[in-house]
Amino acid sequence: MHNENLIKMANDISAFFASDPEHASAVKGMVDHLTKFWEPRMRKAIIAHLNEGGEGLSDLAKDAVRQLKN
Repeated sequence: MHNENLIKMANDISAFFASDPEHASAVKGMVDHLTKFWEPRMRKAIIAHLNEGGEGLSDLAKDAVRQLKN
């Protein structure tokens, strides 16, 4: 899967969770979603993209991917 698709999907997920008034809760929700529904290679690719600067990712998506890689 190309990074452009992963970035779009991550941003779409972050847009859904952005409605949560608590940022930490939104990040946790997104991390849970990525863990449950994304294949390991998709998670690895989005983590690699973040490590390269994360261009195109929303702030919420960046925060979630940072937690995902821990």
